[in-house]
Amino acid sequence: MRTPSYLFIVLLIGIFIGAGGTLLISGLTPDVQPLPDREIIFQVSTIDALLESVYDGVMPVSDLSLYGDLGIGTFDSLDGELIMVDGVVYQARADGSVVVAPLDLLVPLAAVTFFYPDITIPHLSTGNFAEFEEYIDGTIRSENLKYAIRIDGMFPKVTVRAPHRQERPYPRLVNALADQYMATHTNISGTAVGFRLPAYVAGLNVPGYHLHFISDDRSVGGHIVDFSLDSATVSLDETLNFMMRLPSDGGFIDADLTADLSDELTVVERPGQD
Repeated sequence: MRTPSYLFIVLLIGIFIGAGGTLLISGLTPDVQPLPDREIIFQVSTIDALLESVYDGVMPVSDLSLYGDLGIGTFDSLDGELIMVDGVVYQARADGSVVVAPLDLLVPLAAVTFFYPDITIPHLSTGNFAEFEEYIDGTIRSENLKYAIRIDGMFPKVTVRAPHRQERPYPRLVNALADQYMATHTNISGTAVGFRLPAYVAGLNVPGYHLHFISDDRSVGGHIVDFSLDSATVSLDETLNFMMRLPSDGGFIDADLTADLSDELTVVERPGQD
């Protein structure tokens, strides 16, 4: 395995959170080895750091792929949305295009896992994001556990967005997304991936549902703002373990991550949605 070009400082802390879930927080190490337990949600940096305009990438796509085959995130300088499906990382850009992400492209924020579904729901039809949330909340066994999500099938409607690449000095995320790309597509077949995370992850990741979409022909993709389903297959992977990689330098070191940014996160996650 190749050695990443950046220097990592090792700090592994194992603590139990939630219903028996393990949180591992690590700095960057010279030789990064994926943990043998593949039932882990692996995350790079924190959502609050991104909200505070920490957009510099800290891990290349090639290394991120060691930790999962399904996931979401963004890219260096906030250059589009990251969608990992079946181990392939796609970049949904602000011009509406979708490309396979270069292996050396850096990632400032991402969450990935090796997807092994524990729950499969066939033929699910829902009218919007809220209906989907209500159905899944009634299906999972605990709101305190972490779930990776995969949806395959027909989307009668899906609204996606993707941010433009930002230049220094970086604006706050809520401002950077003011002119983001947004489009609604109808009767499109594709895959949505992401996570449903408990309320206690606030500040680290997005509490609740966070999904990204890519069409079957890989021409449409982005962060999901709203969607509906027509007889789609929904799979859930209940994952108890959580590992976080924190940047060892750059904007993360001096960022003020003490503020309550929940209002800004709501605007960022569901623009124009009540």
